[in-house]
Amino acid sequence: MDGQIEQKRSAATSWLALFAGTSTLLCCALPAMLVTLGAGASLATLVSVFPQIVWLSEHSAWVFCIGAVMLLLGGAAQWQQRHAPCPLDPGLRQACMAQRRRSVRIYGVSVLLFAVGSWFAFIQPWWSGG
Repeated sequence: MDGQIEQKRSAATSWLALFAGTSTLLCCALPAMLVTLGAGASLATLVSVFPQIVWLSEHSAWVFCIGAVMLLLGGAAQWQQRHAPCPLDPGLRQACMAQRRRSVRIYGVSVLLFAVGSWFAFIQPWWSGG
């Protein structure tokens, strides 16, 4: 099928990795940023509307472990599909290549979100001595 299944699998893992990166951002980076900016009341309102954020923060080690595994799987899928064949039809080939580039960008954003969340969850508190 000219790599269509592999392309769909690669795109799906990229979206899952984005979800994992976003969850780490919500659990740790967003609350830390709001408190740093002096928006503690906004954080309290956010937590009252979305109490799941507290659960994510309490279980941040699990959130980060699952996120890291999803990012590794997404990266492996990206690496494996980097030379996968695209259809011979020019229109389909162009769409295939555009999807491949989009998938790589989504994965990059996911890794960036994961890194920001990791900074606020683990590195910055350690650096600050707390």
